[in-house]
Amino acid sequence: MNSPVLTTARLCLVPVTLDDADFIQAEFPHWDIVKFMNTRVPWPYPADGARQFLDDLLLPQIARGEAYAWSIRLRTAPDSRVGLINLRIGSTENRGFWIARAHQGQGFASEAADAVTEFYFNTLDQPVLRVSKAVANIASSRLSARQGMRVIAMGETDYVSGRHPSETWAITQDEWRAQNSS
Repeated sequence: MNSPVLTTARLCLVPVTLDDADFIQAEFPHWDIVKFMNTRVPWPYPADGARQFLDDLLLPQIARGEAYAWSIRLRTAPDSRVGLINLRIGSTENRGFWIARAHQGQGFASEAADAVTEFYFNTLDQPVLRVSKAVANIASSRLSARQGMRVIAMGETDYVSGRHPSETWAITQDEWRAQNSS
């Protein structure tokens, strides 16, 4: 199954393509965005990092049915990207996202996360969603808590900014459906 277009009140989530490379290259490689990313993210970010990421990692994962990914866009300006969000299937870490600095703090991450979590559980019929994050990534932890997730494991993880205490959060399909059944 290909990633479908998902819509929310303010957003349109469009499947990622190579056309997103320029946006990613311009907006992703900023310390505030990458500091709590996995060490697989090269730092300093190379001049062709976005194209490498899409060509070598994300688009092949999508083609194999291992991932789904969307550029997050404003419904009022569909050519205006504000971030990226993805899902990974069969992994111990299922969702990741980032929002461009100019669009942070406006609730776009929560809105996009709700849409893809709904897709993950109700369309892909996955049993549990897990996300890992640095404990210091307070905004991401708040989003997980708002979604009804709970911490299931703690440890330490290597991030672009170094080794930090980390948490794994989770929610089951039944828990998600129970709190979103209105």
